[in-house]
Amino acid sequence: MSFVWMVIFVALAVFELATVNLVSIWFAIGALASFVVSLICEDTTIQVAVFVVVSFISLLCTKSIVKKLRTRKPIPTNLDRVIGKIGIVTEEITKLDPGEVKVDGKRWTAISSKKISVGSKVEILSIDGVKLSVKEVKEED
Repeated sequence: MSFVWMVIFVALAVFELATVNLVSIWFAIGALASFVVSLICEDTTIQVAVFVVVSFISLLCTKSIVKKLRTRKPIPTNLDRVIGKIGIVTEEITKLDPGEVKVDGKRWTAISSKKISVGSKVEILSIDGVKLSVKEVKEED
C-alpha cells in the first residue's frame, strides 16, 4: 500500500503545481503522512484515517494563511488612483451625453446618471475604460 500512497502524493503534488491555486496541497500532505504510516502499519483503515485527519488538520492550519494571500489590497496604479478624488466639471455632463472633468491635472471624459453643470465639483466613483463615473458633490456652507 506504500506505493499507492506515494503515487497519490505525487499525483496531487503535480496537480497542485499545475493549478497554482492551493487546490490539493492539503490532500498531498495527508497522502504523504499516510505513506509514512504505511511503512509502519499495514492496516488500510488506519492509513485512510490518517489521510483524512491529516488532510483536515492541514486545511484548518493553513486556512488563515490562504485567506491572507487571497485578500491582498490592490496597489493603486496611475489610473485607479483618481477614484475617490474630487474633480471639476469642465464640460456639462448629462444623462445621455458624457462631459469632461478635470482631476489631478488631467482632463477625463465623464459620465453620470444626473445632469451636472460646468464648474461643479464631482467625486470620481469608478473608471470604465477611459471614462470616469462621477457624482456631484454638494458644497457645504
